Amino acid sequence: MWLVQHCAQDVLEALAFLHREGYVHADLKPRNMWSADDQCFKLIDFGLSFKQGNQDVKYIQTDGYRAPEAELQNTLAQAGVELEVHCTAAVDLWSLGIILLEMYSGAKLKDTVRSQEWEDNSAAVIDKIFVSKSEAHPAIPVYHLRDLIKSMLLKSPQQRCTASTALLSPFFSIPFAPHIEEMVLLPSPVLRLLNLIDDSHLHNEDEYEDILEDMKEECQKYGSVVSLLIPKENPGKGQVFVEYSSSSDAKEAQRLLTGRTFDGRFVVATFYPLRAYRRGYLYQTLQ
Repeated sequence: MWLVQHCAQDVLEALAFLHREGYVHADLKPRNMWSADDQCFKLIDFGLSFKQGNQDVKYIQTDGYRAPEAELQNTLAQAGVELEVHCTAAVDLWSLGIILLEMYSGAKLKDTVRSQEWEDNSAAVIDKIFVSKSEAHPAIPVYHLRDLIKSMLLKSPQQRCTASTALLSPFFSIPFAPHIEEMVLLPSPVLRLLNLIDDSHLHNEDEYEDILEDMKEECQKYGSVVSLLIPKENPGKGQVFVEYSSSSDAKEAQRLLTGRTFDGRFVVATFYPLRAYRRGYLYQTLQ
């Protein structure tokens, strides 16, 4: 849910800006969107973009993320029929809705969106996807995300939410903490090392200072270390947080440290959100 929320908010903010300027991206898809050094999801690949009301591209959007009106337009263009009304910024919201639904469900939905069941009642299909996944997040009000996605996937482009109104969804008022799997997926300049420090070492000042020096010396083998933190109390007690000067250094360190053995302990290395680390916020919900 942290990953979905992070992606949705970043992309919607980018779309809100783009649409205010009068442009349509016209090719959103889940590929190369994460910027490790800037710690956000970005819009890239503007090869099919156009100024709204002045569409000069006949065939837009990637199959599987194509809005119904874009599908119709592409079909008519192939048949040599010129349309007087072109696609609007609403096609971008459709693509993002599909991306978020795929992120939540963990499955590609190309065949689902083409099915007769979807054509008959897409809202019911979305409900079914959320019901099937509800046990995975019993304490999280996932209906906020469900309703947001539904508002993006209305068949009529005129009825779809805009990027600006989508950002007002209550889904963004709830701070989700990242799961350990999400912290492995998204590279960051910060590493979090688990299973390294025994609690007894934290309460002996001399041992604690020695550990800090040893860890900094070890971590500097893989790149330039900006800072290193080992909290003595919860949250984060006994975990090692290492901030590198770049995400590429952190990725190399994560690759080489994971599975290493120190004092008979196998190291687990994940990335950690840079913004949270710099604010001193150490997530408690990490398992």
